[in-house]
Amino acid sequence: MSFEDIVGNEKNKKLFEVIIKENKITNGYIFIGQESIGKLLFAKEFAKAILCTNKQKPCNKCKSCIEFNTFNNPDFNIINPDGNNIKIEQIRELVKKAYEKPIVSNRKVYIINNSNLMTKEAQNSLLKTLEEPPEYITIILISSNENMFLPTIKSRCTKILFNKLSDEEIKLVLKKEYNYTNIPEVIFDVAKGSIKKVVELKDKQQQYENIKKIFFNLEKINIIDLINSKEDIFKDKEQSITLLEHINLIFFDKIKINAKYLKCIKIVEDTKDRLKSNSNFDMSIDNFMLNIWEEING
Repeated sequence: MSFEDIVGNEKNKKLFEVIIKENKITNGYIFIGQESIGKLLFAKEFAKAILCTNKQKPCNKCKSCIEFNTFNNPDFNIINPDGNNIKIEQIRELVKKAYEKPIVSNRKVYIINNSNLMTKEAQNSLLKTLEEPPEYITIILISSNENMFLPTIKSRCTKILFNKLSDEEIKLVLKKEYNYTNIPEVIFDVAKGSIKKVVELKDKQQQYENIKKIFFNLEKINIIDLINSKEDIFKDKEQSITLLEHINLIFFDKIKINAKYLKCIKIVEDTKDRLKSNSNFDMSIDNFMLNIWEEING
């Protein structure tokens, strides 16, 4: 793989190429952007280029590149969450290894994936290494939420922002990696630029088409049928916030026809807030259904 094989974020491709060419590699980076837009792919390719021992980087021919491509490069490692977070023990092990000199390359690279899940203790453990790093180390933090980092962590790293993928870019990836084609536009509306969400939602496309049919035609549906549709629409409670966000997309379209849908959008947002505050699920959804129907038909 090369940067050219990664879809999207063309400006960052050029940035990384300049960093490598001019050898302006720093000891710490934070890659920021929503989930599933290629941050980890970029980080791996960047790491391979950093570790490459030839002038043309990455050459895919030197010992470092060959071992990297076969997942055997001792100067490279990825730390992933252990359960729901990244624990201090994981970072302590990284710090210990970081001060051991490289074996096959001139540098060492560590990627901390979903690094916003580091506990505060883990971040504090990492901080000293970022403040006084060995000259050969590069640590790349990958995150969808920079607000979870301690200010001292952010101040020691170069921040690189990643934009969400366009629908056309997502389609290219889905065709290439998953052989997915002819995906309804409604799925892209819900996914909001995330490949992972498109893949997760593809099997639910009939459900989303049914939702659009119901909420785009509230004026033609009686309240009993609307309430009865709850069990089918909200059968997966963990997806309820995503479903409500999609319903609001439908309401935004309907504003052009009926200004009452502005109030429906607020009803959706109020329902989301109640669910996030752990209010009774069934009561919250029942009230949601009743209130939006009354707003449009009352």
